[in-house]
Amino acid sequence: MRLILKLLREGSGRILIFLDWLIKPRVVQRSSEKQLQVDNQTESLKLYEFYACPFCIKTRRAIKRLNLKLETRNAQQGDFRKELELNGGKVQVPCLRIDYAGEVSWLYESDDIINYLEKHF
Repeated sequence: MRLILKLLREGSGRILIFLDWLIKPRVVQRSSEKQLQVDNQTESLKLYEFYACPFCIKTRRAIKRLNLKLETRNAQQGDFRKELELNGGKVQVPCLRIDYAGEVSWLYESDDIINYLEKHF
């Protein structure tokens, strides 16, 4: 039963990825100077994700729409998963790591992440 649920979740995620590729969001346009400023600000942000997670796809789509350059980290397994669990407190994606003025905070939930990004960018 667990395997079936995993396959359904992965399969539906792949369908969403295809639809995301097929239907591109309208991208925010900025002057080159403003875009450079935004790019510099986003250097301190890292998105921990699973590739086919529907909530991660939703978050990546918002990032594309907002024309942000964020580093994404695959937390499915390996070092980024350990880092997320140790420093963020749990393995839940999407998770936005915000490093601001030497303070690191971890923001979970796709809607909260999208609201944060829309407010700041």
